[in-house]
This record gives sequence, C-alpha cells and structure tokens, in this order.
Amino acid sequence: MRKGSQLLVDALENEGVDRIFGVPGEENLDFLESLRTSRIELVLTRHEQAAAFMAATHGRLTGRPGVCLATLGPGALNFSTGAAYAHLGAMPMILITGQKAVMSARQARFQIVDIVASMKPLTKMTRQIVSAGAIPATVRDAFRVAMDERPGPVHLELPEDIAAEEVDDAPVIPIHPIERAIAPETAIDRAVHAVLAAKRPLVMIGAAGSRPWLADALSGFVSRTGLPFFNTQMGKGAVTGGSNLYMGTAALSEGDYVHEAVARADLIVAIGHDTVEKPPFLMQHAGGPKVIHVGFQSATVEQVYHPDIEVIGDIGASVTALAERLEGRLSGDAGMLELRQKILARLNDRADEDRFPLTPQRIVHDVREVMPDDGIVCLDNGMYKIWFARNYRTHVANTLLLDNALATMGAGLPSAMMAAMLYPQRRVMAVCGDGGFMMNSQEMETAVRLGLNLVVVILNDSAYGMIRWKQAVDGFEDFGMRFGNPDFVRYAQAYGAKGSRVTSAESLVPTLEAAFAGGGVHLVDVPIDYAENTRVLVDELRNRTPDLDCK
Repeated sequence: MRKGSQLLVDALENEGVDRIFGVPGEENLDFLESLRTSRIELVLTRHEQAAAFMAATHGRLTGRPGVCLATLGPGALNFSTGAAYAHLGAMPMILITGQKAVMSARQARFQIVDIVASMKPLTKMTRQIVSAGAIPATVRDAFRVAMDERPGPVHLELPEDIAAEEVDDAPVIPIHPIERAIAPETAIDRAVHAVLAAKRPLVMIGAAGSRPWLADALSGFVSRTGLPFFNTQMGKGAVTGGSNLYMGTAALSEGDYVHEAVARADLIVAIGHDTVEKPPFLMQHAGGPKVIHVGFQSATVEQVYHPDIEVIGDIGASVTALAERLEGRLSGDAGMLELRQKILARLNDRADEDRFPLTPQRIVHDVREVMPDDGIVCLDNGMYKIWFARNYRTHVANTLLLDNALATMGAGLPSAMMAAMLYPQRRVMAVCGDGGFMMNSQEMETAVRLGLNLVVVILNDSAYGMIRWKQAVDGFEDFGMRFGNPDFVRYAQAYGAKGSRVTSAESLVPTLEAAFAGGGVHLVDVPIDYAENTRVLVDELRNRTPDLDCK
C-alpha cells in the first residue's frame, strides 16, 4: 500500500524532476513528507509568484517542465501571474496546489477558492486529482500536455485526503518519445517557390524559434541560405552569432531603423512567430511584403498578421528542408546588407558616452562588455527592456531572456536565479528596474541561501519609468509614477549579499567585473538617465519617419 502523495513523488521522479520550487502549506504536508525522502530537492522560496517564475524559466531554458508547489487559496492564487507568464510565453511547467479534503468538510469553506476554475484561462490544462490510484496516469498526461507544442503550464490540485489515501501500488507510466509532425512537401514546395521568386526576401525569427533544441537548425538555415534576418524580442538569440546577416531586433512595432529592412523586403519568412508578442511589424492588406509563416502550429490570424503561405510542422525539420532546397540558389541583396551597416551603426550611437547618471545605451554597451558569449542576461520589465532588445547583440542562443508576452514586472530576479542554478559555471546577470526588483526582492534571501553566483543590476530612477515615459509621449502631466527607494547596498547586505553603487560612467565595467570575480550574490545599484527615451525613441525616430506611432 502507498499513499497518494508517494505516488505523486514517484511519478515526478519518473519524469526526471530534480527540483520543486515553492511555499508549502498545511494541505501539502503529506506530499512534503514524501518529498523529504525522495531524490527531489525542495527549493523553498519567499513567495509563490517567484517559485512559478523559476519553474517557468526552467521550462524555457531546458524544454522540460519546471515544477512549483503551493497550498490552497491564497498560496495557489499567488501562482496566477506565474501561470499567465508561462501560458503567454509558451514555457512548459507544472503547478501543484493543495486543497482541503474533498470527502469531508471539517473546516467548512475556510480558505477554499475554486482554483481549478481560476486556473482554466491561465493554463493548457487544470485538473483536481480525485483518486490516488489515478495519479501516475494524471502526471504523465500533465507532462505530455505541458511539453506539446505550443508548450505551457498545467495545473494539478491535490486534496489533502487524496494525498493521504492509501491504495494498492500503482506503477508509473513509462515515458515514450513523441515525434513532431513534419510539414508536407507541397508546403515546402510553395515556400521555396515564393522565396526564389522574391527579389528581397527577409527572415524574421519569433518566440517559437527560441526553443532550446532549435539553435543549430536555425543557425544552419541562415548560414546555408545567406538570407538576412531580424527577430522579435522573444526570438532574440535564437541564432548563434557570426553570420553577418543579422539586421536587428524589432523592439517597436513600426518606425524603428530595423523597419527600413521590413519596408525594403518583398517577402518575409516568419519563423516561429507567435502573435502573443507585441507585433514586430504591421502587415498591410495591400502593398506590403508577402509573408510565409513557418511554425509548429498554423498561424493565428490577426489584423496585423495574416500570412500568405504556411509551412506547418516541426520548425527544425522545416527550416532544414528549406535550406536544402534553397542553398546555392539565392543571390544576396546588396542593398539589404548596406542597410544592415546603417542600422547597426545607429544602434551603436552614443554607446560609450560618459554622461552620469548613465544612459541606457552606455549600460547596454558595458553589460555586453562584461558578459562572455555564453553569459545569460535576464531582464525584468521596464523601459530598459526596449534598449536591451534593440542594442544588445547576442552570440549564443538563449542568452538574453526577456518577456514580451505577459511582460510582467517582478520576473527578472527569479528568472536569473533559475539560470544560475542550471548553469553554475556561466556568468548570470539579472537586470531589473527599481520598481520591478522590489516586487520580488525578498528572493535575495533565497539566492543567498542557495549559494548562487549571481549579479543583480538595479537600474535606479525612483520611478515607474516606462509608464512615466508613455505618459509624457501622450501629452499627460507627470503624475503618479515616482517613489522612494531603500539604500540598495545596505538592503543587499541585510540579506547577506554584497552591494555596490556605481558613481560614474567609467566605474560600471570595473564594478561589474569585481562583482562577478567576488562570487556569491552581488547587487549593483546603477543610476540611470532616461532622457534618451525621448531623444531617440520619439524625436529621432519621428524625424526619420514622420508618421511614427510610439505606442
């Protein structure tokens, strides 16, 4: 005889789970006891939201679902933002929550919320486990659903009486590989014909192109075809560096320098575009370039995205097949490559300016200088995300992690913590605004307790900078966006971390280098001057493109 909680742990071990992130509660105690004697490590966080962000980032970086744990009611509801983060960002994860007994009601309705119903719009699947004997099959199905394209979160609710229920031993379900469907030859033929007929084809790589296993296939496609490419924010880093074909990142929807390449193209091969992202370009109903959609799933047709040709199937197999048919048959567009140099030159403008507080361009430049090719930068959400998306050059796949789907604040530090756990030999940096950092700053204690090597950069402007900028762009008065901050150096030290404050532009690089060299968790307080937002992202682009809409 085995308890339901033990069956759940056995099933998780069968799936290769080695860590669970979370904050347990009374309703998880049977599961916690079974976990105590297992091979799975419990990573205790200080808030359930951070646990969910960590589990989602595990899924994003490995392709295998991360797992997080919370109790019922308030603990489970704290998972909501993390579930939405994974759902919109296509990150596989499993959320496990507790619940009061379902066979009795000895505490009446105390703390009871219908979590299964609340998770339904935020997950691919949500299910209450009502029989201990069904746990092995339920877990196997949950992992299969979470990993199947399009990946995302799955929620399982384990009531405490089901966790404590003793049943005859139920064996785990063996894992078997599932091959992804391959696009039909007729679709490949149509795409090849369209590319060969185009005079100025351009490739765009979207969020689904950043799956961990696609880097080689996409990099090979670019090098074999010689096609210039740009990417969406979440497609950034999908192709390894060195091709000299990268045109830039679409940090805005239109009017930026990279959109000169879009305007020049007569065909765009959109690989892995997910319309959950802010549009990287706006399709016109007439007069614009034709679009080929290459994806795991058929395109979601939107007002601004309605492709002409679709190649549906495993993206790796599709781009490899396209490369085999196109290699050696395309002649590069000299005008596009000339344009590349102009675009990149504009993005490097004022990157070494010594103004203080530091400009976003200087911060991006200096972070790139201290990060090796395989170093991982995890961004929270704020105005700086646009600057990093535009200006930060990646050389290795999945080394700039940002969220352009839910675009929630508070995810940067937990995401970087997960990256540091997975890749302890690589440099990992969290870049957070002061507003986003304070939303989950308590996880500094978790990072110190876990002994992580992690540098946390706080871009300090004492305001919700992005919304303040939008407020100014839209002509509103400066109101409701300013706040005070703690002394971040002393704040870090209070958690047992190290802290430094940058006091001049030239001190940023040596401060970051010293932080990495010293090891452990090190917070660096960096004052930032966002005046460049208006100069570059409004005035400069508007003067270049009079009809620019910066929204």
